[in-house]
Amino acid sequence: MIKIIKYNDEEGRRLTEGLLSRSQLEHGNVQQTVDGILADIKENGDSSLFEYTKKFDKFDLNKDNILVTQEEIKEAYLQVDNELIRVIKKAADRIRAFHEKQKTNSWLEPSPNGEMLGQLIRPLEKVGVYVPGGKAAYPSSVLMNIIPAKVAGVSEIIMTTPPSAEGKVYPTTIVAADIAGVDKIYKAGGAQAIGALAFGTESIPKVDKIVGPGNIFVALAKRSVYGYVNIDSVAGPSEILILADDSADPVYVAADLLSQAEHDELASAVLITDSHELAERVKAEVEKQTEVLERKDIIERSLENYGAIIVVNNFDEACELCNRIAPEHMELATREPFNFLPKIKNAGAIFLGHYTPEPLGDYMAGPNHVLPTGGTARFFSPLSIDDYIKKSSIISFSRSALEELGEDVIKFAEAEGLTAHANSVKVRL
Repeated sequence: MIKIIKYNDEEGRRLTEGLLSRSQLEHGNVQQTVDGILADIKENGDSSLFEYTKKFDKFDLNKDNILVTQEEIKEAYLQVDNELIRVIKKAADRIRAFHEKQKTNSWLEPSPNGEMLGQLIRPLEKVGVYVPGGKAAYPSSVLMNIIPAKVAGVSEIIMTTPPSAEGKVYPTTIVAADIAGVDKIYKAGGAQAIGALAFGTESIPKVDKIVGPGNIFVALAKRSVYGYVNIDSVAGPSEILILADDSADPVYVAADLLSQAEHDELASAVLITDSHELAERVKAEVEKQTEVLERKDIIERSLENYGAIIVVNNFDEACELCNRIAPEHMELATREPFNFLPKIKNAGAIFLGHYTPEPLGDYMAGPNHVLPTGGTARFFSPLSIDDYIKKSSIISFSRSALEELGEDVIKFAEAEGLTAHANSVKVRL
């Protein structure tokens, strides 16, 4: 179960290194298997896609049943509880409103001397969204991956998800995708679906970018096709780090730690506090709450390997350690959480105050829950509409404007030994 440790440099370093060394991508010869599947899809298109679907999903996929039809979409709505549909729509509205605020405009700035510089922003043409199959599919992730693409103005949003043996897609997945604004849903999963999106087949078009979570085969496939297409990231195990003082409720803190520990045995749940009393009470509460949770076995393994309650001498130490860990989710459960905000440099999402639990961000708050993991919050950001756009620089010079910089360009080019570059300017002067 979760352990209490007293902070010092050695313990902090050991914990940080342990967290950052976690990986769900170290699975023996899985990469070799994935590369074989991708090569088959690239070479044989639909025929290999259909064969792998029969092998792994036990469904006879073909060009006539690969696309989810309008009839199947209508049927899905009838199978999903109306109250859940209402909640999905409400979440979609909040997610859409948040991402609308991320929009930026193209700009063009002329100068009196005939020089004009600017930036052109355009959405990607085609984006592929991968969604895991079965009852473990998460409609919240469907919303988080599709809605920013829609807000950014992506021309075509394609979703792939593995079918059941009967050729069905889980109804909440279809409903969430339809509410989010997906254009097409294809019944294809695993590394073979990633290959189809990256290379294109007779049925599934090649996309410009692939986003969305998946198992080890999907994660490795996304990593392998990077370069043929862009990808969002290769996500690691889930993480939460809670910074708390003695004003925090141990029941709340324990519940929030467990909300992440239940994801899988590689998930990390860490509390940092300056209160010995809070540390002891949270430990007791974690043990109490774990006993009644469905995923008790997973939680216990997660907390044993990657959970900790760290007691620090002061909050300067605490903030230093938080920034070294650079967590996916960070809660500031303190009296004055906004006072600590300027000190937190590295975190995917920051939750402030005793009534802002991390699951609020997973589902309803509005900001994206696709976040950097494994310490990558030091240089990565949450999924946003920036992931679905591309930028072009605009440069326009008149003759007089070129004359002002021409000799400098020539000097620079000749210093690099690129005389043809220099000549391109010389002939104009």
